[in-house]
Amino acid sequence: MNLRRDVFQAIADPTRRAILLLVASQSLTAGAIAANFNTARPTVSRHLQILTECELLEQEQSGREIYYYINAKKMKEVSDFIEPFRQMWDERFNKLEAIMKNYQPKK
Repeated sequence: MNLRRDVFQAIADPTRRAILLLVASQSLTAGAIAANFNTARPTVSRHLQILTECELLEQEQSGREIYYYINAKKMKEVSDFIEPFRQMWDERFNKLEAIMKNYQPKK
């Protein structure tokens, strides 16, 4: 059964975010990824499956090993979605900073 998973549900899990950080700079095998966590290998495999279903990770077979690497295009989609919110909060914090600079405490 192949469920369509939501990207934001996938990245809500701290272990999956950590996996994404690990493979951001280089492709790794499931064993190499699992070695970075204090959990059972099947648990890490399940996380990899979810990230792959969401298309945040892609797989490439090299001999007997399967390497996981980040799908930059999908990550850009996530970033593009989040960017307007980041801009909005930057603007709000800049306004607050300007108000605080002009604030004179009563003596």
